[in-house]
Amino acid sequence: MAAADDFAAWFRLLETPGVGRDTARQLLAAFGSPAAVLSASRAALRNLVGAALADALAEVPSAFDLRWQAAQAWLSGGPDRHVLSLGDAAWPPLLLQTADPPLLLYVQGRLDALSAPSVAVVGSRKPTAQGLDNARAFAAGLGRHGYTIVSGLALGIDAAAHEGALSCGAPTVAVVGTGLDRCYPARHAALAQRIAALGALVSEYAPGTPPLAENFPQRNRIIAALSRGTLVVEAALRSGSLITARLALEAGRDVYAIPGSIHAEQSRGCHLLIKQGAKLVESAEDVLEELQGPAMTRQACLLDAPDETSAPGEDPLLQALGHDPVTLDALLARTGWPTAELSARLLDLELQGRVARLPGGLYQRRSTG
Repeated sequence: MAAADDFAAWFRLLETPGVGRDTARQLLAAFGSPAAVLSASRAALRNLVGAALADALAEVPSAFDLRWQAAQAWLSGGPDRHVLSLGDAAWPPLLLQTADPPLLLYVQGRLDALSAPSVAVVGSRKPTAQGLDNARAFAAGLGRHGYTIVSGLALGIDAAAHEGALSCGAPTVAVVGTGLDRCYPARHAALAQRIAALGALVSEYAPGTPPLAENFPQRNRIIAALSRGTLVVEAALRSGSLITARLALEAGRDVYAIPGSIHAEQSRGCHLLIKQGAKLVESAEDVLEELQGPAMTRQACLLDAPDETSAPGEDPLLQALGHDPVTLDALLARTGWPTAELSARLLDLELQGRVARLPGGLYQRRSTG
């Protein structure tokens, strides 16, 4: 969990108007830490991000105190409330394998639920009765086999997936598009409390953040990134579930889809995914077969071994990286290091500009010549 001083610096950086994730990563790569960014001179900041943003970083935003008080009030609400910063030892390892990870996570519930083997279950907000039954049954089946169910707390399929996991005592994680001091939709307040008791509620948005339309597609990338695979139960052709499926594919994860009637609007998105290569599944066992198959072994075999011509005395992690893109799993196998240690070291090298994070959860060393 982020220390108080670190959290204050992260919060101040990310609450500065105009500082998005890309700009924040650019600043962190240049200065090394949020505290260093905030203590940098305006001249140094202007050279990197321009005068307007340099001025914004140098001056406390007008609404900052209220936002900070809301965050502190939420955090002090119980021992199950946590703030994680990128590189924290408790940071979910799968989030480090994506091209656009959040930089700060607010968590209510069990931190270990974020790192457990998991499957995302998503779908329509206006499902059929059969779709709701399928979501509950698949989530319960996967939960009974030790998988955490990840979804978005939305109406319809999301809520049914959470309920299916809870029905068999399995952890479930809800990634939301508001601050964790709010529940959207409000009718899911009791469900949210059950999720926090057995699994976790997660948001990259600070307490006090209302339900803004643009935040929900953004949270979908976290749903996909936290999961080994994404199951789409029902989806129209234009839906957030297809966004989640696309993001899962970009992160190098599997996508599964349940077929339905050719006459049903809610089936068309799933049928499109199947046409594009998603695995057609008819039971939780079909998903389990894919999850427990040799896919990762096949992928690891395609990766080149570390370059034997590396210079003497070179950083051992750079030697393990070699010169071709490589997955975190392959690096774990090559180095034998604990996941948290490897993830932290990769972050250090990324901030130093010596390693690049690529789409599909890949890492590649950068030329310094």
